[in-house]
Amino acid sequence: MTHPSPASPARRPVVLDVWCELQCPDCRTALDDLAALRERYGDDLAIQLRHFPLEKHKHALAAAQAFEEAFAQGAAWPYAEAVLARVEELDRHGEQLLIDVARELGLDADEMDTALIDGRHLLIVDSDIAEGRAIGVKGTPTYVIGGELLDGSKSQDGLRSRIESLTDALLTP
Repeated sequence: MTHPSPASPARRPVVLDVWCELQCPDCRTALDDLAALRERYGDDLAIQLRHFPLEKHKHALAAAQAFEEAFAQGAAWPYAEAVLARVEELDRHGEQLLIDVARELGLDADEMDTALIDGRHLLIVDSDIAEGRAIGVKGTPTYVIGGELLDGSKSQDGLRSRIESLTDALLTP
């Protein structure tokens, strides 16, 4: 591993906010792009999941809270990916699926259940929803990078290359 010289400060990663919901089939499709971006940029790109549960998906709000509990237990992205892989099941099985996924990943499923009951993560989710609305998020997935909002809720065609262009520009000194 190379360390920056004392004369040059460490470069901060570019932040990519991904406004997402865990009951959205389009967000599941976006996982391939996110994996490619992680592969290409590594630690130079910080991908942050932001919550924007849509009213048409009745378990999306609970899934957002479950993600936050998974984050608290150290398995945010594996949890998000596992729930998105079973998005159709979430409609049928609801919160039980969220707890089952936690158990399958070795998380504390009882604590997940309790978190869904007591709503301890609701403030974080509500804050994301409010911020998303304020900046113009209309659907999921939507990306924000370098202050630019990229709406992928209608089509994701060309979005990864646009994110790469913006990331490259932001990483260039």
